[in-house]
Amino acid sequence: MSYARSARATFTNMLGTLDHLVGEAQDAGMADDVLGERLTEDMFPLELQFRVALNQVLLALNQVARKTLPLEEATYRSLVEVRDRIAAVRSHIDQSDPTEWARANDPIDLTLPNGVRFVMSSEEDIRDWIMPNFYFHVTMAYALLRNAGLSVGKMDFLPHMARYRVSAEQ
Repeated sequence: MSYARSARATFTNMLGTLDHLVGEAQDAGMADDVLGERLTEDMFPLELQFRVALNQVLLALNQVARKTLPLEEATYRSLVEVRDRIAAVRSHIDQSDPTEWARANDPIDLTLPNGVRFVMSSEEDIRDWIMPNFYFHVTMAYALLRNAGLSVGKMDFLPHMARYRVSAEQ
């Protein structure tokens, strides 16, 4: 499987996780002020964890799928808005054709806002930069929601695994 197909599948699964978690928060009656939750003062709040996770997907599409999608800059004000933004990013993933992504060894030149610069291949960019950052922020969103009192467990982090489940009789 190509790095592009693998990345698309992972993004689709984990965007599903984010949507599931926000849906669980809504079903539990959590108010929109949960978006301000932090584990520590020097950490991004829940709202920004969602936004940065989504931006990792958009950044990947811009860097290796030759898209020109604007990054999410506006603060999300509600859980409804978070779900809307997740759906929009999922749509971008669904519309991207992995055969049109950059070849695995094509160079990516990434300069961070703080001036740190990385030069690597497309595959390395996805594997070593995008995915670890994406998973970090998805995991932080999960942890912040749990810390705020949402009753979720490991399978809520991996809802896509339900499609592989077999009954005890099989």
